[in-house]
Amino acid sequence: MAQPTLRGKTVLTPFNVISGIILLIGGIITILRFTKGLGAVTNLDDNNPWGIWIGFDLLCGVALAAGGYVTCATCYIFGLKKFKCAVRPAILTAFLGYALVVLALSYDVGRPWRLPYPIFFSQGTSSILFEVALCVMLYLSVLFLEFIPAAFEWLDWKRARYIIGKISMVLVIFGIILSTLHQSSLGALF
Repeated sequence: MAQPTLRGKTVLTPFNVISGIILLIGGIITILRFTKGLGAVTNLDDNNPWGIWIGFDLLCGVALAAGGYVTCATCYIFGLKKFKCAVRPAILTAFLGYALVVLALSYDVGRPWRLPYPIFFSQGTSSILFEVALCVMLYLSVLFLEFIPAAFEWLDWKRARYIIGKISMVLVIFGIILSTLHQSSLGALF
């Protein structure tokens, strides 16, 4: 029996098979999560609602993203220009880390369409979670704007890259402030 191919290359490699199995299991777990609740896939209940689950998904994503915060501060604020070559990968890693945090939070909340609700409709301004949600949303936006010059460079959009480049220091300072705010709030939350 001939193996399936795509443009002359074998499709059923060990990596593709293992990745397909992981995606299939993840899809089944996602369906269970959103149809039967968080307890069906994590064994959590009302007595132990967050357990290690929130610590793992939130702190791993935020820890992955901390490199962008530290690298930008080191290079732009403290003036150590020898680390400038690491800024762009650190910003990308931070953006992906925070995007994973938002994805994990959508699983935690169970109703991802309600994630923007506290920010736009019902602000709980005395809540630590409100501050964390607001800072994460704004910081994710700042990370996107900090990384977008790389896309503009690739697309050869010099004018757009120039405009974002002019406000990059403001974005870095705003990003450092936002990251510090929500990191301290996460400490208060735990």
